[in-house]
Amino acid sequence: MSALKGMKVLELGTLIAGPFAARMFGEFGADVIKVETPPDQHGQGGGDPIRSWRHLHEGNSLWWTVQARNKQSISL
Repeated sequence: MSALKGMKVLELGTLIAGPFAARMFGEFGADVIKVETPPDQHGQGGGDPIRSWRHLHEGNSLWWTVQARNKQSISL
């Protein structure tokens, strides 16, 4: 059984510290929901800025791939 199973975490952070902490909660079994900004009227931007850092794989950075695991994501 996971230490934080049944706990719900709402992540509102961007870049490194907030997403890292939320990822750790997720690794210990918490249900993590990441809230991101929507794209603008032209479909540009939106989401966590870390999505576009450095090397991209399938449209997202490798940083994002690591930090976003064990999370659900919603755009408001």
